[in-house]
Amino acid sequence: MNVLKRNNVKVLGETGPVLLYAHGFGCNQDMWNHVTPAFAATHRQVVFDYVGSGNSDRAAFDPQRYADLKGYAQDVVEVCDALGLHEGVTFVGHSVSCSIGILASIERAALFDRLILLGPSPCFLNDPAGYAGGFEREDLEGLLTLMEQNYMGWAQYLAPVVAGASGDGEVASTLNDSFCSTDPAVARVFARATFFADNRADLPKVSRPSLLLQHRKDNLAPLGVGEYLHAHMPASTLQILDVEGHCAHMSNPALVIEAMRDYMASTTSAA
Repeated sequence: MNVLKRNNVKVLGETGPVLLYAHGFGCNQDMWNHVTPAFAATHRQVVFDYVGSGNSDRAAFDPQRYADLKGYAQDVVEVCDALGLHEGVTFVGHSVSCSIGILASIERAALFDRLILLGPSPCFLNDPAGYAGGFEREDLEGLLTLMEQNYMGWAQYLAPVVAGASGDGEVASTLNDSFCSTDPAVARVFARATFFADNRADLPKVSRPSLLLQHRKDNLAPLGVGEYLHAHMPASTLQILDVEGHCAHMSNPALVIEAMRDYMASTTSAA
């Protein structure tokens, strides 16, 4: 198995600490294009597509493996193994990749120096026990039904919801194009794995320092979700970005870059 081809892995730069970027649901590695140039002179950067996303090898998609976020976490670990990375990696994940990175760090803690998690949500569902993930189950079931009945209509509806007010038209358009370019059969599997996952019990198991970058007004991850993560992840730092939307790395990349630089400098010096 050629993992580098399977996951369309690209390595930017030859020297420096490693930054590994992981994209969100319905997206691809190009979503990091506004962030990676800022670290070109200082880091070795790795971008990739999950199997079934972007320009990955569609033939490698296994609906059983990828029906659970652990399958995507295995992609992360296998990409690192294929590149000969065994330690010192800073994982930078967006949205569902935050949970995927958490799972990968639990499986292979020695691989990672730290996690930088943008728009994390361990559970999108509201829980009567007092957890407000942002969605009722019937809302998410309705979204998946729309996806099955009218895939293009689903993409056109969801893209501006994800982009938010700070995304203007450009981010929503980029997301819509990415959603529409994903095989609907693959997207349905990834969507169910994303929106019905519950990784709250995994949070206390994360041993690596983690930066939680929360959007101030986010349709997918309310402020309370970031506070919940911070309360349950032992070595976490919570930072609120003054952004409306779910994709600050696309709509407000300068804020994400600054937060990443500050956090990496502080955790390096602390180490």
